[in-house]
Amino acid sequence: MSDDGGQDKASSVMQMIKAVAWGFFGVRKGADHAQDVARIKPTQIIVAGLIAAVMFVAVLVLLVRWVVNSGVAH
Repeated sequence: MSDDGGQDKASSVMQMIKAVAWGFFGVRKGADHAQDVARIKPTQIIVAGLIAAVMFVAVLVLLVRWVVNSGVAH
């Protein structure tokens, strides 16, 4: 067990975010994938993926609303 307990959790969260981000792009190195499988639980990836998907859709909806509303003013 390490003395910097928060460091492991922070690196795990960051690794999970990176894994989900690369998953959205559809590319991943084999060695990085093997590390992810060893360190990240499947439920963590599912939850992070769902959160990322909701955020992605929300950004798209806001972008479309902004474009449509800015086009009406002209």
